[in-house]
Amino acid sequence: MPAWPGGPCPRCGDDMPANVVHCQTCRELLNSDLTEDSVHIPVFQPLAEIESVIEVTPTGFYSACDHCGRELRLHRKYLGLKVSCKHCDKPLVPNAASAVAFYADCPYCGEELKNRPKYIGQKVACKHCEGHIHFVDP
Repeated sequence: MPAWPGGPCPRCGDDMPANVVHCQTCRELLNSDLTEDSVHIPVFQPLAEIESVIEVTPTGFYSACDHCGRELRLHRKYLGLKVSCKHCDKPLVPNAASAVAFYADCPYCGEELKNRPKYIGQKVACKHCEGHIHFVDP
């Protein structure tokens, strides 16, 4: 017998389109040339949800001045370069290892995030919008 031509299901009477093997309502086998063991119906397997995580490189760092101890906000382009403290005008050379925090903009909501260095390399959620972020090492 050729493929199912379409029409009412012999078991439940629902109208089925042409070329289907089983009734979409009651799962009755519609082609008499086939047998139940010749058609394998796979078990439904739900897919695991894939979490979207965006990688973010810190824009800059907060570092304490070696002389006055006040916190300075420095863009990452100044790491390793000699700069002057805006509070005491003494020279210092900031590095990522001495940073007390880093900052970056959330790629989802645009809010600035200030985090401790221990979060570099970690997957976290934005405190403003719950967006998933992975902070990468600059």
